[in-house]
Formats: sequence, structure tokens, C-alpha cells
Amino acid sequence: MAAKDSEKEEIAVQLPALDTKDLAILKLLQQNARITVREISEQVHLSTTPVHERIRRMEETGVIKQYATLVDHAKVKKGLMVICYVSLKQHNRSAGSKFIKAIQEMQEVIECYNISGEFDFMLKVVAENMDAYYNFHVNKLSQVENMGHLQSVFVMGIIKQTHQLVY
Repeated sequence: MAAKDSEKEEIAVQLPALDTKDLAILKLLQQNARITVREISEQVHLSTTPVHERIRRMEETGVIKQYATLVDHAKVKKGLMVICYVSLKQHNRSAGSKFIKAIQEMQEVIECYNISGEFDFMLKVVAENMDAYYNFHVNKLSQVENMGHLQSVFVMGIIKQTHQLVY
């Protein structure tokens, strides 16, 4: 028990303290990652140097993981989105690591989550069309070592999709 408590304390110590200015900067960057430091400084009422230092600190501590461009899947011929629920046959560290490594190499898988419940993983997969998904399913995903049960759910429409966290 003591080991778990010390791990929790270590994690808590590593988390950077974010004040209201940091949160305001994060909100602006989530809305537009191409916003300039000058524009941010005007909106959060700080000069450019402290804004730049705060952004650099949040990047270094992992608060800001990366900057990304959101693409309309249909406009780049990836209009079919599928949620795949996966159960593994064996549940040990080695089997899980092999599955994760295989999934990370599949360009069709754009997100992967380790989940609780009936399934072990949830994958978000994109493909050009049903034929392309079928090919992926049969020739790649189903061939992964230790694959147990696989269930595919086809996304018929996106109601809400955001990357912005609210705090």
C-alpha cells in the first residue's frame, strides 16, 4: 500500500500548477493553434515574454502534447469511420504490448483506447469506403496475434466532435 501512495504523491508533484492565465492561454491555443504570441498576450493581458515562457513551460511539462491540423475525413477520401471493439484471448502484459505495437503500425487506426468492460480496446478506424474497411478488417486487424472477439460499429453521422477541453 505504501508503494502506491508514494506513486500517487510522485504523480501529484510532477503535475504543473496552472493558474488562470495558463488556462486562458490553453483555451486560445485550443481554439486556434496558429494564434501568435502577440495575439495571445493582448487577450490575456500579459507581455509577449511571459506568454512565450508559459507556453514553453507547458510544452516541456507535457501539458501541451502537440499542435495538430484537423482534417475533414471525407475530403481526403477517408469518409468511412468505424468504431471497433476488441477483446484479446490472453490478458497479460506481453500479449497486450504486442497488440498495442501492431495497432500503432496501422495507419487506418487513428485512435486507440484501453477500456474496461466487455472489451479490452476501442479503436477509431477510418477508411475510404466499405471495401477498404473490409480489406483492413480481414487482412490486417483480424490477423493480429491474440485477437479474440472483434465488433465493428459504423458511424452514420458525427453529432459532436471537439478537441477542446473545458476547465
